[in-house]
Amino acid sequence: MTWEVFSIIGTIAFAISGAIVAMEEEYDILGVYILGIVTAFGGGAVRNLLIGVPISSLWEQGMLFQVALVAMTTVFLFPNNLLKHWRKWGNFFDAIGLAAFAIQGALFATGMNHPISAVVVAAVLTGSGGGIIRDLLAGRRPLVLRAEIYAAWAILAGLIIGFGIASSPVQLYILFVGIVSLRVLSYTYKWRLPNRSLQSAA
Repeated sequence: MTWEVFSIIGTIAFAISGAIVAMEEEYDILGVYILGIVTAFGGGAVRNLLIGVPISSLWEQGMLFQVALVAMTTVFLFPNNLLKHWRKWGNFFDAIGLAAFAIQGALFATGMNHPISAVVVAAVLTGSGGGIIRDLLAGRRPLVLRAEIYAAWAILAGLIIGFGIASSPVQLYILFVGIVSLRVLSYTYKWRLPNRSLQSAA
């Protein structure tokens, strides 16, 4: 049940995030649906390929596709005067999707008895894979590749679940709130990982 809840939360959040990015780039309605679907399901598809789950299992998630379509249609039909305020919430929905899917991916891998390394990889790919594909299709530099902390929170979620620190539904929901909060804090206060530029050396 917990796995299903995080799947629904992540699907709605990333579908909305993809739709908002598509409208910011002035895509038509087909572009909005395509970018939203890719954002919502791209990370899970990549994860399935790498941890040995048949890619065909993606097409068995009919209910989630319907949830994503409803979420994207709702956002697309929002009045312009309200939507301009929703656009600034794109990062927030992205944070929700990151947390929900990172936890879902880690649970998926632990359920298949994969080692901790695979659990972390599953968390990162599920949490950030859809966003990476979305940003590339929208012609943007992927969030996960920026100095601003992003994928590190998915790694944290994978480690906590992989080591069994959080396993009960209550603990997982607390972890979800914690990861969302950390992601929001990181882009609000511009927390950054160490980086090195070669521009000055040129």
